[in-house]
Amino acid sequence: MTEAEQAGKYCEARRLLQRFLSEAISQTLPEPKMHIARRPYHHPISDPSAMGSKVQRGPVHIQKEVCCMTMSPKTVVLETIPQGRAHGSSFAHRGELRQAKRIVVKLGSAVVTRGDECGLALGRLASIVEQVAMLQNQGREMMIVTSGAVAFGKQRLRHEILLSQSVRQALHSGHNQLKDMSVPVLEARACAAAGQSGLMALYEAMFTQYSTCTAQVLVTNLDFHDDQKRQNLNSTLQELLRMNIVPIINTNDAVVPPPEPNSDLQGVISIKDNDSLAARLAVEMKADLLIALSDVEGLYNSPPGTDDAKLIDIFYPGDQQSITYGTKSRVGIGGMEAKVKAALWALQGGTSVVIANGTHPKVTGHVITDIVEGKKVGTFFSEIKPAGPTVEQQTEMARSTGRTLASLHPDQRSEIICHLAELLSERKDEILTANKVDMDLAANAGHLPPAMLKRLSLSPAKLNSLAIGLRQIAVAAQDSVGRVLRRTRVAHNLELEQITVPIGVLLVIFEARPDCLPQVSALAIASGNALLLKGGKEAANTNRVLHQLTQEALSMHGVREAVQLVSTREEVEDLCRLDKMIDLIIPRGSSQLVRNIQLAAKGIPVLGHSEGICHVYVDADASVDKVIKIVRDSKCDYPAACNAMETLLIHRDILRTPMFDQIIDMLRTERVKIHAGPRFASYLTFSPSEASSLRTEYGDLECCMEVVDSMEEAVDHIHKYGSSHTDVIITENEDKAEQFLQQLDSACVFWNTSSRFADGYRFGLGAEVGISTARIHARGPVGLEGLLTTKWVLRGDGHTAADFSEQGTMKYLHENLPVGQPLAGQRDSN
Repeated sequence: MTEAEQAGKYCEARRLLQRFLSEAISQTLPEPKMHIARRPYHHPISDPSAMGSKVQRGPVHIQKEVCCMTMSPKTVVLETIPQGRAHGSSFAHRGELRQAKRIVVKLGSAVVTRGDECGLALGRLASIVEQVAMLQNQGREMMIVTSGAVAFGKQRLRHEILLSQSVRQALHSGHNQLKDMSVPVLEARACAAAGQSGLMALYEAMFTQYSTCTAQVLVTNLDFHDDQKRQNLNSTLQELLRMNIVPIINTNDAVVPPPEPNSDLQGVISIKDNDSLAARLAVEMKADLLIALSDVEGLYNSPPGTDDAKLIDIFYPGDQQSITYGTKSRVGIGGMEAKVKAALWALQGGTSVVIANGTHPKVTGHVITDIVEGKKVGTFFSEIKPAGPTVEQQTEMARSTGRTLASLHPDQRSEIICHLAELLSERKDEILTANKVDMDLAANAGHLPPAMLKRLSLSPAKLNSLAIGLRQIAVAAQDSVGRVLRRTRVAHNLELEQITVPIGVLLVIFEARPDCLPQVSALAIASGNALLLKGGKEAANTNRVLHQLTQEALSMHGVREAVQLVSTREEVEDLCRLDKMIDLIIPRGSSQLVRNIQLAAKGIPVLGHSEGICHVYVDADASVDKVIKIVRDSKCDYPAACNAMETLLIHRDILRTPMFDQIIDMLRTERVKIHAGPRFASYLTFSPSEASSLRTEYGDLECCMEVVDSMEEAVDHIHKYGSSHTDVIITENEDKAEQFLQQLDSACVFWNTSSRFADGYRFGLGAEVGISTARIHARGPVGLEGLLTTKWVLRGDGHTAADFSEQGTMKYLHENLPVGQPLAGQRDSN
């Protein structure tokens, strides 16, 4: 082959390689939907005073593209552009991160590079670019400090070397032979020089997909230590940000000397790695937030992977001594110790810092936006340490003390509950005073609807009812934990018991209903469960007093910390992520609250119902007096309750009868707005407003009315449109009633009684933690029994499974024993 032919094939191989890389990038980039709105950019040259000149110049308009994007799977809604804040102090709480205007995102080597350390993780990088572009187009000022030039250059030089070593061998040899070709060790600075332009081209191609402009800035230590160069750098970056351009910054690794250990100047951090570069840059540019993405979830108290390693949610400057650092990441020259040092330096300079995982495939696509939204992601560095314990510490205290609570004698748990009932009566003035403060604040704010204001309000009568319910729970606590449900003699001297035990740690989230706190606390105490309470801010003062009384009652037997009230700024979604600490979540509140918690819960069971679409069916054989009384009570007694009637089903034969007229008159008198179902509307010449849906929970003085031909059709309707909560039949026909009770698959099914009876207190359970429409564990009003699970206890005498094999000497008996029969002292006689 001639030299010309060799050169031709060599060029062809390069073109193929370049096309392959180009296709790899284009396939990785997402396809956003965007609407471009253009706004003029006024260059400072149009302002003569900026140039120190009196020459009048016309304004120069540069069209900048600002995107309003709709991205799958989330719909991105542009937020109000955050206003800048006075720099000098960092944010104290995660929730304040939403106010961050200027943000530096540091991408570690492990985030940018592939697992083989040769080449870039294109998919991961594309999702990060998407998030940065989205925040930029919200009006924030984004900067990226990136690694990756060495890895990109290494990939590029490897290909170059493989192609240039022998063009003929590269084109004609087999794949395995190519794989075995020796590649010399590549010097990092040469790799950086070869990879820097390609890395920047990649970023530019990706950001172009979102109509976002980028600019490359390479820095060295001297750019920060020389005052003039530092001012020039600052001026350049300020101008780029003002022009809505995303600066992409990296150390100029092609010329940077090797780092010298312990060379930091007093009060100045040296640029030894991209962690220190990001921190130095964030402080220099007075950034509000620095997000450092690495290959670990955040900062741990000991090296990740060790048995006792725990992720630190919030790190304070005084906690350095409690940290044990591990090895560095697989790539890069920094480690977690370098990240912490850089983060604390930035924090001292007034920039908030979050260290998080940028490599996890399940979270990479939203890790940056989650941090900016204030969600509990990674480790947040804060200078202000709260006075009380963190929610994780509260949960640990509750679990530890809860085990002691479960081991108390039933009489002791009953005493605690009875003492709490007494405190509700004795300290009612203190409770009502705090409740009045909450009511006044809510009334002045004016954002609570009347139904929620009614729930928020406490009265002496309510407190008396609470005390009565608590005493009922105290009685039930005598026979709850440790009750034997089943006893079996498996073999001689081998006896098995199934006994009731607490579930563990309960998280109860409730809105503006302070009466929930003592009810749920009593049920948790009776069942031996630890309890974490998160109440609505509208009842903060009332909840605080009621929780103090609860802990006072618990103190009589040394288990004060078993019930904890979360009073920090924890978001509900963050609490739902504590899957290793919480065993069951119980939401008490609106259907929207329950749905949100069911969506947010990560691996934690949720007990509750999202909707209370309760039906009352009036049969053709119903008594008019019972109909009027039951329908009025079901709808009008407490319309906001989950057990209030939402749909009234009428048998067709009742239409145009005196009974029908009386029902309509009663509803009108009670000011109930009627929404006609499709069939009911077809019977009327002038019908009420037609129901938009037959599956609506109104929660107010409104209801849907529909017509059915039979009891069977009523059952079908309820199965189709109901929520399996509570449903009622009104009839004097006992056979029809029994069929209804048997055929209807709801948690509560009633005959000739109001739907409002679906309540733990009215059922004699003392109180309830909620009403469940689930199919497993607990259903209907959930009282003490629903907060218990079971465990198996096997007592033997040296038994082994081999004893029962074909060659063994023992046989299974599997005899059922009376539950009440004591085992102690009987083993030898058996």
